[in-house]
Amino acid sequence: MNTHLLALQLMAVQGCLGAFDTVYHHELTEALPGRASARRELSIHALRALIYCGLFIGLAGWAFNGAWALALLAVFVVEVVLTLWDFVIEDRTRLLPATERVTHTVLAMNGGAFIALLALDTPEALSLPTALVWQPHGALSVFLALCGVGVGLSGLRDAFAARALGKPAVRDAPSPSFGTTQRNFLVTGATGFIGQRLVGALLRDGHRVTVLTRQARQAAWLFDGRVDCVSGMDQLPPSRRVDVVINLAGARILGWRWTAARRAALRASRVALTDKVVAWIAAAEHKPALMVSASAIGYYGIQQRGDDAVLNEDAGPQTIFMSDLCREWEQAAQGAAAYGVRVACTRFGLVLGTQGALPMMLLPIKLGLGGPLGGGAQWLSWIHVDDVIGGIAHLCRSGGEGAYNFTAPEGVTQAQFSRAAAKMLRRPYGFPTPGWPMRLMLGEQSDLLLEGQRVAPARLTSESYDFRYPHLEDALRSLNT
Repeated sequence: MNTHLLALQLMAVQGCLGAFDTVYHHELTEALPGRASARRELSIHALRALIYCGLFIGLAGWAFNGAWALALLAVFVVEVVLTLWDFVIEDRTRLLPATERVTHTVLAMNGGAFIALLALDTPEALSLPTALVWQPHGALSVFLALCGVGVGLSGLRDAFAARALGKPAVRDAPSPSFGTTQRNFLVTGATGFIGQRLVGALLRDGHRVTVLTRQARQAAWLFDGRVDCVSGMDQLPPSRRVDVVINLAGARILGWRWTAARRAALRASRVALTDKVVAWIAAAEHKPALMVSASAIGYYGIQQRGDDAVLNEDAGPQTIFMSDLCREWEQAAQGAAAYGVRVACTRFGLVLGTQGALPMMLLPIKLGLGGPLGGGAQWLSWIHVDDVIGGIAHLCRSGGEGAYNFTAPEGVTQAQFSRAAAKMLRRPYGFPTPGWPMRLMLGEQSDLLLEGQRVAPARLTSESYDFRYPHLEDALRSLNT
């Protein structure tokens, strides 16, 4: 077989493997764009994606002759160096799941194979006049070009995420007070988007923090060794004094379809883990005074289009999965009340920050494709991440209990949100996106994006919590400076 053609076929395999690795590992299971510790890894990914974009599109239809062959070899050397650097950075910053390690190994082997095959053509290419010669390969060339476009978009996504994670505005956000005396906090979900910010604020406020995490070594690095790390509640002795528990743990709700297995995993990461925390409280010699447990406005289910009723904390749940999940999560947390612990359940709206869902939501707008999603009339209840931390600090100071809606006072529709983001980013607005493809791919999960709830922070407002970002435009502007 022609070695050049075999190399292109292996490149096509590389494109498929890379797409799987990016979507399944980097976006869904590991959520790299939402990890502050992944900033350098994302930067490397963005640069490699730019190289692969050029390779896929260039080699799809052209032969590199003469000096162009040397330029191609130089690009290969750079790509190999970046790959090795990426391996080192990954090992220092996170524990890769087994499937990702296997995928990366196969990618490295396959990449080495097609690079070696293309390198074999170099002597012959050098003997020819310097030129880019049009040399298409039918459907294979079309597929490789599409891979190039896809990896290019992925590179833009990683570049935007790396840039957002490095913004000084995030690191220099003011820290609220969690109380006038030093206390011992136990935080679950500490390595997540909100958890990282919360732990940082607690440390700056002078408190002692213990974090429950599956990746204790990475958490120790992330927080510069300033926190105690345990990988299970059984590692925390009953004699350990914990004054406040903040329970944020939970697998990402957005991702693969809500199959029976996925629903079980989501329940286990929320309900089962919360049960373990409550069981530890039952055995603890010193009971915490307060447990702040995460929930979500999915508790209320969905509002039909045209229903502009404002939901406060008294509104009830619906009989759908997202509502059942939140209700069961809150019931598990309320189990701590039997041991004299005040329990506050924080029902989060869409949390806006340089991590989390916002960067992905802004990507099509940055590319000039912003517009109404699924009609755009659905309500979107949001809150700035600084107000999430500030609201939790408020509960720690006041000792609040019961349900609290963590949303900004200003509710907007999805269309209003996209229009405000497009204006802030100086991009066009009006490219409509139909909802049916999302429903086809995600099933019931698409309701999180295509339906909505108009939720008000009634209890926070009645307790005079002062929102730092009550208006959407100010919140978006603070995250883009």
